[in-house]
Amino acid sequence: MTTYVRALLLSTALWWGGCAQLPPSPADIQAKKFEALPDRAVIYIARNDPDFSRDGATLLLDDTTTVTTYPGTYYRWEVAPGVHNIAGFAADAGNMTITVEAGKIYFVQQSFVPGPFTPRSHFNYVPANRGRSLVMRSELVGGR
Repeated sequence: MTTYVRALLLSTALWWGGCAQLPPSPADIQAKKFEALPDRAVIYIARNDPDFSRDGATLLLDDTTTVTTYPGTYYRWEVAPGVHNIAGFAADAGNMTITVEAGKIYFVQQSFVPGPFTPRSHFNYVPANRGRSLVMRSELVGGR
């Protein structure tokens, strides 16, 4: 085998190896167990992939907690029972109000859609089987 062929094979192997997906983080593995909490509600928010934009979308939970989602990512909020508001930040005018009960898990699908001036988040409550599937195909935001 010539030196050129060896170098070509080695570079091809290295290139393909660089395409390997990283294993899930411990936090991602834990979140995907879908465990309910007896005194709190769990809200999963998962963003579509593909989506209208690859840009990050910063969200607020009850005007305090922020998280930035990207296509193919999700986040798990553990919240007190009651009414909660999920909203886009700054120019993102998307919002959703959700009423939750302790011991239950809720799934919200986020899409980033074209708006009149800038894209905005669109939120949609989804059933558990669809929500779990969406989360399982996604990666936890900030999970590394």
